Amino acid sequence: MGFVPDEAKCLPPPGIVNRNSVWLSVVGWCSAMLHNGINHRPPLKSGVHRQCLMATIGWFIGYHITKYENYIYAKRDRDMREYIRLHPDEFAPKDKKTFAEIVEPFHPIR
Repeated sequence: MGFVPDEAKCLPPPGIVNRNSVWLSVVGWCSAMLHNGINHRPPLKSGVHRQCLMATIGWFIGYHITKYENYIYAKRDRDMREYIRLHPDEFAPKDKKTFAEIVEPFHPIR
């Protein structure tokens, strides 16, 4: 696909079954069913080849959207890590407090 840059090729490929692929596959299948219903054909029985084609196209598009999404998140993470590395004074480690230091002392009222 042309919309994913070359530097995204170093990332591991997403899984074949992912939420975008499944979702767009179902949307493609439902659009084929809706097309059958609008044209007054039996929705499940007619145009099975179109139903399979639309589901496959949806799966393909969902896979590549997930690939692009992974690239965007990896790029954002890389930029954030670089910023943290260049500005360590802004990200100083905080003091560790125990739970007893955070919570007020308990005094029962009777």
